[in-house]
Amino acid sequence: MRRRELIGLLASAAACGSVPALAQAPRKPVVALVLTGISRAETTGPDPAFAPARAFVHELRDLGWIDGQTISIERLSLEGNPQRAPELLADLVARKVDVIVLGGARWLHDAALNATRTIPLITLFQDDPVAAGLIASFARPGGNLTGVAQTTGPEFFRKRLQLLKEIAPRVSRVAFLGPRGVLEQDRQVEALPGVAIVPVPVDVVEQLGAAFDRIRQERADGMMVAGSAITYAYYQRIVAFADENRLPTIHSGRESVLVGGLLSYGTSVPWVFGRMARLTDRVLKGAKPSDLPAERAATFELIINTKTAKMLGLEVPPTMLALADEAI
Repeated sequence: MRRRELIGLLASAAACGSVPALAQAPRKPVVALVLTGISRAETTGPDPAFAPARAFVHELRDLGWIDGQTISIERLSLEGNPQRAPELLADLVARKVDVIVLGGARWLHDAALNATRTIPLITLFQDDPVAAGLIASFARPGGNLTGVAQTTGPEFFRKRLQLLKEIAPRVSRVAFLGPRGVLEQDRQVEALPGVAIVPVPVDVVEQLGAAFDRIRQERADGMMVAGSAITYAYYQRIVAFADENRLPTIHSGRESVLVGGLLSYGTSVPWVFGRMARLTDRVLKGAKPSDLPAERAATFELIINTKTAKMLGLEVPPTMLALADEAI
């Protein structure tokens, strides 16, 4: 074949889009991971410093979604400023990202639903999403939002209260520190005989100092910490307050006990973010959030710090030690 004819054929093939080298690369799906209380720097890279973000990125990678290759994961954080949420979410909606994955703050869920009723939303629920009106049911959420519930409702908090009372029998006035939405929904928690619950709301980090002041003013002699974006991001500060004030405290996660918290009972937040990654995978493969069952945390860990118990003058019952998943 003559050179001129060959060039003509190649030009014709290119015009028809049949030359692989000239074909347009397939568009990578875009997933936005929007967190609330952590710095964005802790969410970046292939191995983010923030454990939940790391679990999410790694689980997606294991499912074949590699950031920068088969998917684009935008890591975003409001860094404790709810006022930024509407603008940030409006930008994501305008750019038509494929999925928005949300941290656990209720105000962030509300802002996301105000921003879009079509883009799939995957989230961590800190309380009962059905009771909160976020989804129609666990089996069929019914809208564009689904996710993983971190607790099982009031009975979960009662169990935590029982564990605190078991390790610290003298507590009678327990401060319940957590997001306003969780505290309001879990007023149903039936207090144990001789134990009063003092709700202490904290939705943003700026409220943490005032929350500590209120706990002192209320003369609480124990504390229960609800799992939330703020309490997780600032767990070291909460542990330091509890230990400095010699408050027997049941925390929401293992991380708190590792740095001196008395005990924790709850599900692993990184595990929850791994489950959220699996839901994201299903949405990217065509599932609709309205038909994608929301999940409940199925396993809970009891972690005890025996050194902190000794520091507080508490004796851990042998039966409790036997039930613990880990004693430090």
